[in-house]
Amino acid sequence: MKRQKRDRLDRAFSKGFQAGIGGRSKENCPYSTLDSRSQWLGGWREGVDGRLNGLFNK
Repeated sequence: MKRQKRDRLDRAFSKGFQAGIGGRSKENCPYSTLDSRSQWLGGWREGVDGRLNGLFNK
């Protein structure tokens, strides 16, 4: 069970990261549960930071 939860949260982080790199708004977060939403937003923030710092080309 713990592995499934971790995988789900890792996937949420990854999807948020991709959204941040792609320039999507954080308001487009598809998750409603607190854990998944916070992971998605954390990934989104890192993706936006990376994009703004020039690490990724759109």
